[in-house]
Amino acid sequence: MNLQLNDLASQLIEDVNESPEDYRIRRHDVENNGLLLDFGVESEGGIEAGVALAAICMSGLADVSMVPGMIGNIGWPHIAVETDAPVAACLFSQYAGWQINVGKFFAMGSGPMRAVAAKEPLFDKLWYREEADQIVGVLETGKLPDAEVFQFIADATDVEPEDVVLCVAPTSSMAGNLQVVARSIETAMHKLHELGFDVNRVRSGYGIAPLPPVAKNDLEGIGRTNDAILYGARVTLWVMGDDESIAEIAQRVPSFSSPSYGRPFLEIFEAAGRDFYKIDPLLFSPAQVVFQNLETGRVHVAGNVNESVLRTSFGIT
Repeated sequence: MNLQLNDLASQLIEDVNESPEDYRIRRHDVENNGLLLDFGVESEGGIEAGVALAAICMSGLADVSMVPGMIGNIGWPHIAVETDAPVAACLFSQYAGWQINVGKFFAMGSGPMRAVAAKEPLFDKLWYREEADQIVGVLETGKLPDAEVFQFIADATDVEPEDVVLCVAPTSSMAGNLQVVARSIETAMHKLHELGFDVNRVRSGYGIAPLPPVAKNDLEGIGRTNDAILYGARVTLWVMGDDESIAEIAQRVPSFSSPSYGRPFLEIFEAAGRDFYKIDPLLFSPAQVVFQNLETGRVHVAGNVNESVLRTSFGIT
């Protein structure tokens, strides 16, 4: 299977690059390098920028939209995601699995460039990688990457620096905030993969999660966006195969299956010394997951939205 995810994402880049002002984003010149699109570091960004960034993260293999929802009795915008290619869109492209460490620069790398670098074990386990003439990446960071970062990514993906396209946004920006919350299906898919479930059995996915208020800094943004998923995301997966294995895995997928569940993520993060790797990895999953078996018609449901934690995290009084 070779989907050419970078080619698909490059088509979306063309649309954004033609009229960045429509998205309230900026192009930056990086000497002797490729294209840098700023979705929220030195630019304002906005809802449309966030939707575009989330779509680029998934190589255009998912539809992203803002839909009405509720937190208790309060009308609240939610981010909905739907895809018929959940493995490719979420695991091969969207998952933030590549740490970009260059000097003092650090960012979590998403997007289809990961499928070319193939630094993560999941690409070996799921037998996927690709070559590309132009690679596309999304960096979650509050600092614009310099020429050294472009060179580092070019070296890892076997392209020239001028063939690297990077889209950048901090968590505490409108676009960065939205693109993280568009990861509801991704967290379910990655959790299933980590639990040893055959993710290729998942044929389609739909996810919805509340869009948090944009935080005043990235630390609080990390807390709020994670809470939106852990305590507010609801995901439906259409799955093939036997009901026994689905029933067994269902109760292990939602975030409540982790002993760390129940506190706002920022508290958990601080208790771990702000080290993601000291947090139970099984915490990172949606609040609720619904499995619909395409072969038997059976439905398996696990987990619930935790309105109390959402109110605390979002500052709702």
